[in-house]
Amino acid sequence: MVRIEKPRFHKRIPFNFTQAERSGKRVVSIKNLTHSFGPKQLFEDANLEIERGQRVAFIGPNGCGKSTILKMLMGNLEADEGEVKMGEHNILPNYFEQNQAEALDLDLTVIQTLTQVTTDWKDTDIKGLLGRFMFKGEDINKKVGVLSGGEKAKLALAKFIVTKSTLLILDEPTNHLDIPSKELLEEAVRSFEGTIIAVSHDRYFLKQIVSRVIEVKDNKLMDYDGNYDYYLEMNKEIAEKQAFREETIANAAPKMKAKSKMSKAEKAAMKKQKAQAFSAKKQKGKVSKNAKRWN
Repeated sequence: MVRIEKPRFHKRIPFNFTQAERSGKRVVSIKNLTHSFGPKQLFEDANLEIERGQRVAFIGPNGCGKSTILKMLMGNLEADEGEVKMGEHNILPNYFEQNQAEALDLDLTVIQTLTQVTTDWKDTDIKGLLGRFMFKGEDINKKVGVLSGGEKAKLALAKFIVTKSTLLILDEPTNHLDIPSKELLEEAVRSFEGTIIAVSHDRYFLKQIVSRVIEVKDNKLMDYDGNYDYYLEMNKEIAEKQAFREETIANAAPKMKAKSKMSKAEKAAMKKQKAQAFSAKKQKGKVSKNAKRWN
């Protein structure tokens, strides 16, 4: 009698951050912050409190001071006046900088890069995680120095994932990641039970992860106690600009972002933009037609 073996299904390695014991209630405190960069004033008497479990996004135009706050929080920059500090009880920050990949040790191999920061992971689990970033077979034994820029970015993210923390600090984390890696990051961030502080221009990423938005505006920190869609609902003008940008990109590229990923405010704003464009075009046609009549 021939025995037929059933196919084996390997359990998918969950893509979660390595979390330490939970922190105290107060995680970040910003008091009377005043700071300038050269002749440009970024903050004037700004205040903010962030508590355990909150998922906060700092948003605003380039150069407004978002990354500056993160650097102050990590002690890499000193405020002109006031303070930016972390709480005192079990605050373990895990900081993902914009140039995170540049900080990798070029002489280590791919797998050595992760084993250096893991204490309770098995080799099979590390290899499974690397596999989800497309490091397979002999790829895991490659020196970091020979990796491409995209591969370094993925490895830096994998290292970030396995570092224990109670506070994630993300500065434009999706900038150099491909779409699969972005999705893995979103998956991990959504499952993280600690506190999250993010700076990002990636609207879709922010919509997936944040529950509170802080807008850097007029040297102050404007607090919106709600997710990114709530922020757009409260700022119709910004929603309209973003919808217009979406439409411009869609017209210029063959692949358009799915409407399911847009908020109600964005959809309404896009509809308004289209109506205005149609009305303008119709009016232009009338003027042209009347001009021909009189000529």
